[in-house]
Amino acid sequence: MQKTRLSPHLIHVVTDRKQASGSPRAAALAALRGGVDAVQFREKGGPARSLYKDVLAVLPEARALGARVLVNDRLDVALAASADGVHLPTKGLPPAVARELLPERMLLGASVHDLREAKEAVACGADYVTFGHVYPTGSKPGLPPKGVRLLAEIVESVSVPVLAIGGIDPSNVDEVLATGAAGIAVISSVIAAGDPQAAARELRRAVDRSPYRPKHPFPQKEKRGAAHATDRQP
Repeated sequence: MQKTRLSPHLIHVVTDRKQASGSPRAAALAALRGGVDAVQFREKGGPARSLYKDVLAVLPEARALGARVLVNDRLDVALAASADGVHLPTKGLPPAVARELLPERMLLGASVHDLREAKEAVACGADYVTFGHVYPTGSKPGLPPKGVRLLAEIVESVSVPVLAIGGIDPSNVDEVLATGAAGIAVISSVIAAGDPQAAARELRRAVDRSPYRPKHPFPQKEKRGAAHATDRQP
């Protein structure tokens, strides 16, 4: 059954094999069943075939739930699996190049760390940007957090949805969403949890309770048939 989103804010869960207690595929499925809006497969250095198989395996359930599946960095895998989009890291392909290669239906996201990078990504065709790290996080040891003030400045300065990432959990969701951000992207608070589905559900409740509205919301993902994904060879 397709979920009906109570909140206009999105939750993206980013996979990380090093932090997950199980496989990236299992973590992604658990997060989707817990109510997140998108999973982003981010498996640095892993073989393309494994990533391709994971994306294909998760797409049918994601689409039945009205959720998205994106691939970090690997434009080739995103295209081959007919994913919902690709997310570019800072040192990935230039967004303008990726935009030319992607069909119109596929989302193009970009990671940014300051206002200049955010404006450049949008000018080059990014549909959304992810900004961080907002709070201290084990994923960026030794690097000072960017904070919600800069997040708010970026939200006000660009014309696309902005997701916040880095150290976000149910305790600080409201502070993040008060900036007008379109939602949050998380790794460890779901992926590293003993029960990723329960962790995703708790995060979903926290986001749904927020009284704030996004400045540039993501459009609701429509339920789609999965035939064009499942007819591909794993």
